[in-house]
Amino acid sequence: MDIARLRKGSGPTVRRMLLGHELRRYREARGISREAAGETIRASASKISRMELGRVGFKLRDVEDLLKLYGITDRAKVKDYLEIARDSNKPGWWRDYGDSLHKWFTRYMGFEEAADYIRIYESQFVPGLLQTEAYVREIITSGGEPDEVVEQRIDARLKRQKRIETDAEMRMWVILDEAAVRRPIGGREIMRGQLERLIELAEDYDNITLQVVPFAAGAHAAEAGSFTLLRYSEFELADLLYLEQLTDAEIVDRRSVVEVYTKAMTRLSVAAATPDETLEMLREMLQDLEKDDTED
Repeated sequence: MDIARLRKGSGPTVRRMLLGHELRRYREARGISREAAGETIRASASKISRMELGRVGFKLRDVEDLLKLYGITDRAKVKDYLEIARDSNKPGWWRDYGDSLHKWFTRYMGFEEAADYIRIYESQFVPGLLQTEAYVREIITSGGEPDEVVEQRIDARLKRQKRIETDAEMRMWVILDEAAVRRPIGGREIMRGQLERLIELAEDYDNITLQVVPFAAGAHAAEAGSFTLLRYSEFELADLLYLEQLTDAEIVDRRSVVEVYTKAMTRLSVAAATPDETLEMLREMLQDLEKDDTED
């Protein structure tokens, strides 16, 4: 892999993932086991696995020793890899928010930032990346957190959304249950703004595919709840599955599990209204809101 591609990621998570991918590629090319690699850096095979998946930071000495073991002796290349390792240990922008953001969520944010294809199924609310500021504020303030924490969480969510405006190469495929779109959050004015935003995204953003699963579809492939799939297609990294609960979250890379959710996403796309039908549904919902305002 060209070193320049390793530098492409804007955040530390993608750099760890890509450097880990390179280390695994070199190890496998030499036919060296994880156990043998671990012995070289005085660590376990599981530590090598975590390094190769980009789940932990890198010690420069460990990277240097592994590259030597794998036969990478070119000084310029070793220097470049060490620089990538050093950069990968720097904190991401989300660290500026301190304890206002849950640690399990900041971990996810790094993976989200690195993904070039984000697939979301949401059953309860409009996904955070697509929420208007007013909708964001209504959702976050309902948690009863102190004002300072609320403002920082709002700011962080809006900062995550900037990628939609600035990264044309990032693609999103979002499937919403009709309940997520119809649930009244903060009253008609907020819902009007949110529906207008979804319509704008569906109409004007070629890299965003939006579908709604109508109530009429009945039972469907994701009755268990919301999920997110992250893909890193340019770098041949494994897809990741993100599952969020009330007090924590899980990032899953087990292929068998990820495949189940990938198939569920495909089945949902069949059960859902087409993108054009979805756009018409959203327009009708907006008209209904405006009609109610007129009647009042």
